[in-house]
Amino acid sequence: MGFVRPALIVLLGMLAGASATPRTAAAVDHPSLFGMAETRSENLRPFTKWTWMVGRYRTEQSLELAPCAQLGALKCRLADWRRFLATLEGKPRTEQILAVNTYMNRRSYIEDLPNYGVPDYWATPREFLTRDGDCEDYAIAKFMSLRTLGFKPDELRLVVLQDLNLNVAHAVLVVYHEGKALLLDNQIRQVVETSQVRHYRPLYSINEQSWWLHKPMQISRATP
Repeated sequence: MGFVRPALIVLLGMLAGASATPRTAAAVDHPSLFGMAETRSENLRPFTKWTWMVGRYRTEQSLELAPCAQLGALKCRLADWRRFLATLEGKPRTEQILAVNTYMNRRSYIEDLPNYGVPDYWATPREFLTRDGDCEDYAIAKFMSLRTLGFKPDELRLVVLQDLNLNVAHAVLVVYHEGKALLLDNQIRQVVETSQVRHYRPLYSINEQSWWLHKPMQISRATP
């Protein structure tokens, strides 16, 4: 992702005013992301790039188990990926998280315009592993890797945020594990807690079930 686009600003304004609803007691209680408050909605219809990617991914999953000879050399990367995930089955979750982050961060970064001919394209793991990709593509591939390993949707979020140092929009994966919000980022080699990162301001986060709008926390002032 590059600088925050006007369309994104308009989308966020529309969602802030209409779609998001306060997080209820029924929602999973997670640590705050980067010290921000959040409101939750189950209406994913505005997020067409995300929902279209999820739909494409579900139709492509059968290819992941196909023999390489049927797919061609580049698409054998799908089989390599599934063999890699198989080596992590039954391992401690911390080890799975670290390994998935390292595996995907080895891919090369490429912007959407030269890669797909459009300014913003959200790739499936198959597309990312065969064509590389940009920040949200790393995050999506990590998301689906951990889902394959048995992580639940409410343990994972793709987060679209603003990098305050570079003044650009960025996307990462956050994994909730053992009471911590862990950051899986193609720009940071290590997996760290989101509370350790000061230069990210989350705009919204999303998984297969819900999305969350993020705003600064309001500090209550005691009355004299």
